[in-house]
Amino acid sequence: MKKDETVFSGRKNRRSFLKNGVVAAGAMTAGAGLLSGSSTFADSDDRVNLTKGDIAILTFLAALEQVEADLWIQYAELGGPTPAVPSSFGLSPIDLVQNGKKIVTGLAPAYITGLQVLDTDMPQYIADNTDDEISHHRFLNNYLASKGARTVDLSSFAIIPPSRVSGVPQNGRLTNLKQLTVDTKWWTRYRSATQNPDFGGTFQNAVPDLAKGQHPAIPESDDDLTLDKNGNISTHLQAIANTAGFHFGFIEQGGSSLYPTLAQKVTNAEVLRILLSIGPSETMHFQVWHDKAGNAQILTDGALSFPDLNSGNNPNGGGGTQQENADSFQTNLIMPEPTFFLHKGLGPVSIIRPTSEAGGGGAVSAVVGFAEDGLFLDPATGQNTGIVAKLMGLAEAADDARRGF
Repeated sequence: MKKDETVFSGRKNRRSFLKNGVVAAGAMTAGAGLLSGSSTFADSDDRVNLTKGDIAILTFLAALEQVEADLWIQYAELGGPTPAVPSSFGLSPIDLVQNGKKIVTGLAPAYITGLQVLDTDMPQYIADNTDDEISHHRFLNNYLASKGARTVDLSSFAIIPPSRVSGVPQNGRLTNLKQLTVDTKWWTRYRSATQNPDFGGTFQNAVPDLAKGQHPAIPESDDDLTLDKNGNISTHLQAIANTAGFHFGFIEQGGSSLYPTLAQKVTNAEVLRILLSIGPSETMHFQVWHDKAGNAQILTDGALSFPDLNSGNNPNGGGGTQQENADSFQTNLIMPEPTFFLHKGLGPVSIIRPTSEAGGGGAVSAVVGFAEDGLFLDPATGQNTGIVAKLMGLAEAADDARRGF
C-alpha cells in the first residue's frame, strides 16, 4: 500500500514508529505488572531448563495468542453458532469458555446470514477457531509457569469498546474490528510459482479496496442488522461479512509463517515440539479461511468493492493475460503453488511462505502487520493503544533469540 510505504519506509522505521511514537506514552502506564525489558528473566535461569531466548519466544507467542483470542471472541459473540439460526447450530456445538466464564455466541443472526453466504458452516468454524486460540494462550502461559517463568496478561490494555449490538458484553477489548485496513496480498502470495517473500517477492491485493480506508468486519450496532421488507440483509452488512472473511485469512496466514520462523531459533527440543505442534493448527485455520473468502459476494458498498476474482481480470487494473490473472486470483486455487525456496537452483516446492524474518515471517513483522491492519486503533484517540509498544518489545526479544542449531 502506498500509504504504508510513506509512513513506514523500511522495517527499522516502522518498528521505531510503532514502538517509540505516540503509543509509547500509553505503554508506560498501562504496562505495569507485565513482562518488560531485561527484568523478564531476572533470577529465572537457575530455576528453568530453558534459555532466555526460548522463554522470549514462548512469551511473545503467548501474548500474540491472547490478542488472537480477543479478536476471535468478538467474531464468535456476533457470528458464532446460535439456536436462533438453526443452520448455524449443529448437534455438537463448541462451548466457549474463557477464565471459567462461558462466552455467549451468535448474538447477531443477520450477520450470520451474511457470513453463511461464504459457507453455511462459518459460525461453527468461527467457534472452533476461537476455541483453538483460547487454548493456545492458556497452554503457553501454563507451560511458562511450569518452568518458573512469568506468564503474560495483556488485559490492562483492553480499553477498546466492542460492538454495541444488543447482548454483547460491554467490557473493553484488546482489538478493534470496526476500523480495519485489510492487506489481502496473502491471496496472491500463495499462488505465485515465481515469487517468494523470502527472496523479496512482491504481490498484489485480491481486494484492493480493503487495503485502503477503514472498514468494519463486525456490525457496529443493531442499526447494521436491519432487514428490508422481504427479510433480506443490506448490502452494507454483506460487505461487513465479506470483510470478515478476508480478515480471517489475513490473521491466520500470519501464524502460519510465524511459528516456523521462530522454530528455527529455539534451543530446547520440547519448545521446538510445542512450536511444531501449534504452528500447523494455525495453517489448518488459514486453509479453511482461504477457501471461504473466495465465496465472498461480488458487490459494491460505497467506496468498497469486492471484485469477481474468477473473471480473468486483474482487480488491481493493469495488464496480464486472462491465464495469468486466473493463476493469481481464481478462487479455487487454495493449495500453495510450488515456488522457489532456499536456493533457486533447487527448483520449486510447495511451502509455507515466508519463513524468514527478511521475508516478513518474524515476530516484529507480525506486530507491524496487525498494527497496520488497524487492529489496535483506539477510536477515542485515532492512535494505536499502548499494547503495540508492549508487543513490539516482546517481539524484538523473540526475533533476537539466539539460534541453537
